[in-house]
Amino acid sequence: MTGEPVARVRASERVGADADDGRRARRRAPRRSAGLWDPGVRRVSAIDRLRAQEAVRDQALMPLRYARMATSPWTYLRGAAAVMAADLAAAPHSGLTVQMCGDAHILNFGFWASPERQLLFDARDFDETLPGPFEWDLKRLATSVYVLADAEQLEVSCGDDAAAAAVEAYRAAMRRYARMGELDVWYDRITPDVPLKGLSSEFAEAAARTIEKQSRKRTHQGVAKQLVVDEDGRRRIALDPMKRIDDGLDDAQRSRAYEQVYDTYLASIPPHLRRLVERFSRVDSVRQIVGVGSVGMRVWLHLLEGDSGRQPVFSQVKQATASVYEEHLGPSEFSNHGERVIVGQRLMQTASDIFLGHMRVDGHDYYVRQFRDMKIIPSGQEISGYLPQFAAACGRALAKSHARSGDPEAVAGYIGGGDAFAAGILGFARAYAEQNRVDHADLRAAIANDEVRAAERAW
Repeated sequence: MTGEPVARVRASERVGADADDGRRARRRAPRRSAGLWDPGVRRVSAIDRLRAQEAVRDQALMPLRYARMATSPWTYLRGAAAVMAADLAAAPHSGLTVQMCGDAHILNFGFWASPERQLLFDARDFDETLPGPFEWDLKRLATSVYVLADAEQLEVSCGDDAAAAAVEAYRAAMRRYARMGELDVWYDRITPDVPLKGLSSEFAEAAARTIEKQSRKRTHQGVAKQLVVDEDGRRRIALDPMKRIDDGLDDAQRSRAYEQVYDTYLASIPPHLRRLVERFSRVDSVRQIVGVGSVGMRVWLHLLEGDSGRQPVFSQVKQATASVYEEHLGPSEFSNHGERVIVGQRLMQTASDIFLGHMRVDGHDYYVRQFRDMKIIPSGQEISGYLPQFAAACGRALAKSHARSGDPEAVAGYIGGGDAFAAGILGFARAYAEQNRVDHADLRAAIANDEVRAAERAW
């Protein structure tokens, strides 16, 4: 299966996939052999993989991207999804297709508000989403656990326990989904208390209070208090050279650009939601610099105000390019990469942002979502005190997402009840965490030798 595309099977073409299909897949990709990693299979260097992404990004922000990636092996991993995608594709895979997150590192899971305003735990980043082998997501998750544990200077045993917990939680959840009906799988949800299970009552209560406090702050009203300033009687989004910058347009140009963007966005959402969106008017817009892996993507943040005058909304418009996995698995079925992202998100999440939509402007694809809206993105430091429990919740959430789009009986059949699958995934994760450390050191050396230009400030 090395280098071969994953078959895209339509629901109408499936013929009773079951555990036997999963067991037969072991012949294509033996489970223990998944633990093997050989850097000699690389045909393109890690740095060249990163440089190849520059063409679709804002060139002015590339030095900032490399500065952030060079900060630590952890930030490098976050920005190097393209490197890992190529490395995953170099080995045989199961051929058991699910909707992959594509960037399932441990901090790409968090707390998310459903349309009913209930806080849920789920995957949260889908820029690289694409149908592909289920185990690739799990390998990236387990690898990220080891890299994060090292970054937070935790005991080696803690990283081992957390990675094993993620894989075991995935296995247990997938076995459960294999016994459930389709609607039961589709409606299943993970509540905020799940990552806290197994903790002492005192620690769990403190963590729950933190989550509740952050969810209240990360509303549109809370963001308005943090980011909106008054300039000569007009509300503006406060600028920050590392996060929010002027888009270089005057007010008239900005208004025309916004109208063009939202005319195309409105065409992508259901009619009943257009009525809601049309009740909001743009107040101000800035360009955003976001994350590590997304630095260089064209991102705008819009402040909107409802006709009532009482409801601020922050809308984020983010550029979408080809998934890093398309080179290895074949192109997306969607001609617009913004649509690819939001369809993948809706497939993987139990409940998604009602404002999700897509557009194409000046030859670039984008997707639209609410900014923050009760989204809680934990930091490594925040979860370091309960890393195994949090990792287990991530494994369960990933299994839920894969069961919604794939065949849980076949995946559970491939995994089996012994330790062969876990041994393979964890062996790969440990080896690849070391490869990630080497790749990070290579990037820093390239910067020091002026082969790659990096900004003096990263954050």
